[in-house]
Amino acid sequence: MVEVQVSGLRVDDRARSMVVLLQEVKGERLLPIWIGHTEAGAIAMALAGRKFERPLTHDLMKLIVEGFHATLERVAVTGLKSNTFFAKLVFERENEVVTVDARPSDSIALALRTQSPIYVAEDLFKSKPALELDSEDGAQRLRDFLEGMDPEDFGNISP
Repeated sequence: MVEVQVSGLRVDDRARSMVVLLQEVKGERLLPIWIGHTEAGAIAMALAGRKFERPLTHDLMKLIVEGFHATLERVAVTGLKSNTFFAKLVFERENEVVTVDARPSDSIALALRTQSPIYVAEDLFKSKPALELDSEDGAQRLRDFLEGMDPEDFGNISP
């Protein structure tokens, strides 16, 4: 497994989707993972350090983990099947390890909130799909989209 960090969010105009970019901590390789607009918003909020009066879904997940006196030890992006990435959340509580299947986007959003490390299986860097992003124009549209979001919008996003 290779430790990565979120290096940014981009817009993939061709797929009409958002992409989270994971970059290896000790290297240059990037792994793009296509995600939904809602999940991109959750990741962007965590990256910006924005907090809301009432917890959003991933903030609630963090509070539940803390409430059970557990820690998110790490997130592992483990596989890719039929253009769908898979991940696992690895929790620890009182020396017991519990692993839970999860979507990478939710896993990343939670890892950012708990400051937990994110890892990617080495073979995923070799099989990554082509990434065609509209860099500056897409980045500006993403900024505009996120700045106009209200927490209540998270359930009402239309692509």
